[in-house]
Amino acid sequence: MTIEMTEQQKASVGPLPEGLELPLPRTDLTVEEEREVRKQELAAAFRLFARFGFSEGVAGHITARDPENPEWFWVNPFGMHFSQIKVSDLILVDHAGKVVEGRRPVNRAAFCIHSEVHRARPDVVAAAHTHSLHGKSFSTLGIPLDPITQDACAFYEDHGIYSDYRGVVNDTEEGRRIGVALGDKKAVILKNHGLLTVGASVAEAAWYFITMERSCQAQLLAMAAGTPTLIDADTATTVREQIAGPLPGWFQFRPLWDQITSLEPDLFD
Repeated sequence: MTIEMTEQQKASVGPLPEGLELPLPRTDLTVEEEREVRKQELAAAFRLFARFGFSEGVAGHITARDPENPEWFWVNPFGMHFSQIKVSDLILVDHAGKVVEGRRPVNRAAFCIHSEVHRARPDVVAAAHTHSLHGKSFSTLGIPLDPITQDACAFYEDHGIYSDYRGVVNDTEEGRRIGVALGDKKAVILKNHGLLTVGASVAEAAWYFITMERSCQAQLLAMAAGTPTLIDADTATTVREQIAGPLPGWFQFRPLWDQITSLEPDLFD
């Protein structure tokens, strides 16, 4: 994945008036600077997930690949509430699940799922999974998200379904099967479990989790009220190409980043 705007996305935005510009991710960072960016976005994403109500006991995790050691990843410490996580709390786990840096253990399920997702998708920097209410409710249906709203079109023909739930993930073989179900897509619905999203940045993975959870909520509400009208395939595909991708995902996260870093600056500690 490359974090840049496609021609179709440029056309949908249109030319900017002279003197105006949009924030874009930096591409000139050193390894150390890139690591710090990923860790800061990771801590911010956890704080946001807490505010969205995605925390459920000790379940849930977001991972970020280390830029220097790509087989290792940064993840939340086991048993710490999302709302309290700071940059200094994050732990670094190697390819075998050993904590290389940090003071607390890793959630075994987090390692088993995310290590295999990262292994299957070397293009992915981050992966997000929690037991969010509407995501896990929708997952019990065993069906894909329908293109019934503009936001849901971001996932049109770009998410998989993993139907082989076997309890708490304790072995990497199930993580491997989840990676297969994800394929080359941005998300996978884990039946009877919840959602998992990936991205070329922590910001992208986190944003797609947030908007996928909300899209699940919207479809559940629409199905409860009646029979939702689907957006036609050609339009859904066009909308996906306009609003989805590494750069749109990163950019959609910016207002949330600005909000949470202003309200909770201690996350940088």
